[in-house]
Amino acid sequence: MAAKVVSDRAEGEAYVASVCFKHGPPRLLGVELEYTVHYADDLRRPLDRADLARALGPHAPRTLSPESPARPLPAGSPLTLEPGGQVEISALPQASLRELADVVAADLAHLTELLARHGFVLRDDGTDAHRAPARLLDTPRYAAMERRFAPRGDGGVTMMCSTAGLQICVDAGEADTFAARWAAVHALGPPLLALFANSRRHAGRDTGAASARWLAVMATEACRTSAAACGPDPAASWSRRIMDTPLLVVRRGDGPWDAPEGLTFADWAAGRGAGRVLRRPTTADLDYHLTTMFTPVRPHGYLEVRYLDAQPRQRWLHPVALLTALLDRPSTVDRVREVCAPVDGEWERAARAGMADPRMAAVAREVADLGCAELARTDLPEETVNRISEGVQRLAHAGEGTR
Repeated sequence: MAAKVVSDRAEGEAYVASVCFKHGPPRLLGVELEYTVHYADDLRRPLDRADLARALGPHAPRTLSPESPARPLPAGSPLTLEPGGQVEISALPQASLRELADVVAADLAHLTELLARHGFVLRDDGTDAHRAPARLLDTPRYAAMERRFAPRGDGGVTMMCSTAGLQICVDAGEADTFAARWAAVHALGPPLLALFANSRRHAGRDTGAASARWLAVMATEACRTSAAACGPDPAASWSRRIMDTPLLVVRRGDGPWDAPEGLTFADWAAGRGAGRVLRRPTTADLDYHLTTMFTPVRPHGYLEVRYLDAQPRQRWLHPVALLTALLDRPSTVDRVREVCAPVDGEWERAARAGMADPRMAAVAREVADLGCAELARTDLPEETVNRISEGVQRLAHAGEGTR
């Protein structure tokens, strides 16, 4: 069935609200793990497409190897690549933390072993500490993005080609509690970003920032990276924002995908600039436009929490379990918002200073204490809960005596 034409702003806003915000009891959890890939004998050596395609074999995404069957990893997780060749494991949603941990552990172990057999290693940092950004994947989308971001500095190419994140996917929740849950997920951003910051080094130098990765994201376009509004009606405010955000790319059958400068989706739907774009937009175009938003939290019918740096492979579950526990009960959600209020919206402070900032560190420690106290309510084994609590507390109090 052909996608429906979006004829005006109201139609577009209604569509965005319907696909981005789906309510119901929180049931499912997902996670997306990104890692930079390196030659084991020389971490600075640029990746070769053919070498990586051979290593990934039948799991190679078609963006890398067009004839590949692109099979999921053995436990079911699809494997994709970021523009610089970073691998991404997108675990299928699971009904419990225990099930999610089992699936990811199996697929991560398989991918690590598969790459090792071909001379590759995965690095655990949120930015490529050894190489300058270089695009490996040649797709119209990524080429257009690189051209779009280039005049704004190196943040865009760094974000695309040198960064690796840990993304946590949680259900939106019931309609009557969603606004509070939405606000809490955003409020947790700066302290959790600081607590789990893991991207100080990039391209052979010390950036001086706790999370150079998040600074690279912020250095692209504020209209598509700044945090969403957290008022009483998140769906309405998000829908308006989507329609007012300039297009990043426009898909075409041939030719480059560069979008007319400054053309918003609302403009396109109203016919302004249509002469340059050549056709009216559809709901499929609007779906694609949604994928060009890189906000700290992105709604997709569920909430995709995008602000965390990649973590060491033995600790990827720590932030996932902590965030899940912090969102488990309405009373905890309310407490989260109170605890995080002193650093609400301070994304740049968290990325630059991390736990070296006394105010941010104090809030992060309170968040860690609150989340660790709630971990026992999850279905994780007691031994795992204890290991996560100890790991989180070590991060929360590392260097405390030096400040």
